Amino acid sequence: MKRLQNRIAESGFLLPVMWVVGLAVWILAGLVANNWWPQIVCFVLSVYLMVEMSNGNALLRVRSRMVSATFIALSCTTSFMFASLSGALVQLFAITALLLMFTTYQAPMALGRTFYAFVMIGLASTLFPHTLFFVPLLWLLMATQLQSLSWRSLMASVIGLIAPYWFYSLWFIYQRDFTPLADHFCSLADFTPLFHAYATLGLAHWLAYALTVALTVAGTIEFWRNSIEDKIRIRLLYNLFGWLSLAILFFVALQPQHYDPLMRLAAVTCSPIIAHMLTLTSSKLSNIMFFVVIAAAVAVTAISLFVH
Repeated sequence: MKRLQNRIAESGFLLPVMWVVGLAVWILAGLVANNWWPQIVCFVLSVYLMVEMSNGNALLRVRSRMVSATFIALSCTTSFMFASLSGALVQLFAITALLLMFTTYQAPMALGRTFYAFVMIGLASTLFPHTLFFVPLLWLLMATQLQSLSWRSLMASVIGLIAPYWFYSLWFIYQRDFTPLADHFCSLADFTPLFHAYATLGLAHWLAYALTVALTVAGTIEFWRNSIEDKIRIRLLYNLFGWLSLAILFFVALQPQHYDPLMRLAAVTCSPIIAHMLTLTSSKLSNIMFFVVIAAAVAVTAISLFVH
């Protein structure tokens, strides 16, 4: 039995409506006044790639744009991060990397796609060096979930990862000053004491984080209750999303000074999990929960815009 939540999730108007909502939030946040045009271009490209990720990998069993709509909604709950161009680029590179990695499913000889996927991760790490901490986890997920890790694909990933730094090194050689590059990598060993930076985050930061965590946990539980209805490949992809989401959200709790780039990454990995729950559940309780989630997202978005 299809309830109102299912009709909304499968509606062709869902994504256009969310585009309008997203644009309205950007304008209210200061798009025009602050000239955030490069940032919104990155956002538009990110949403487009999330659509491609959902459609190309059939992440939902029904025709729905809920994955990209959820991505827009999560992004709007953290509108205070719109000003960061580096964060927007990190997010865009991360989505592109995942798209390329998914094409290597059970293809350990897809060296070119593996190389380019890790070029994207390398580019993200030039802006947010702590991205490199997720590389071992990505290799593990390639081996266990994508089943695409071999010695050759491992070497392709390493070469891809360091490729952006080769080009940057040419500039440093020209300048005869490697201090910025050394400082970049030294920052990986610079940790603020655990939980020390909590005071730097406001109410809106914690509400957005709490909403993302709560919905991701609920979505993960719901997925595994009904995962038998999904194909094996889809289950493996959601495993990948789940482990990445766990690592990212845990990292936010440990090192909240990196809230901006990490929450942007969380929006990418948590959106499919949340969208799966909102789209494919169909009970009186889930129907009520659907509208509670919408109300909560609207409230957190309003707080992010006007309270911070």
